[in-house]
Amino acid sequence: MSDIKKLTDEILKFRERRNWKQFHNPKDLAISLSLEASEVLEHFQWKNGEEMENYSKANKEHIGEELMDVLYWTLLLSYDLGIDVTKAFMAKMRKNDKKYPVKKSKGSHKKYTEL
Repeated sequence: MSDIKKLTDEILKFRERRNWKQFHNPKDLAISLSLEASEVLEHFQWKNGEEMENYSKANKEHIGEELMDVLYWTLLLSYDLGIDVTKAFMAKMRKNDKKYPVKKSKGSHKKYTEL
């Protein structure tokens, strides 16, 4: 069993025990995902490079919890929509590899349309 499957199974058990599926539709799951991603951003808002580095080290656990929430909603939404996240991830990486060939993009932060 893959790690992704194990994590998804834990999420589904958690939801089932609370009878929350009735509240979960794609729109609300996507909203929850976006809200949690915003909570990740809050950790870095208004901090410069050194502040961010120090803050990240001191608050690794809290940031990790927010990242876990993003993963939670991502896995739940993908499960409910019937999306195999491993296959989707690999397909997207193949697309990215074509959009950002190493020869053109190495060491550059430019978007693929600017390479």
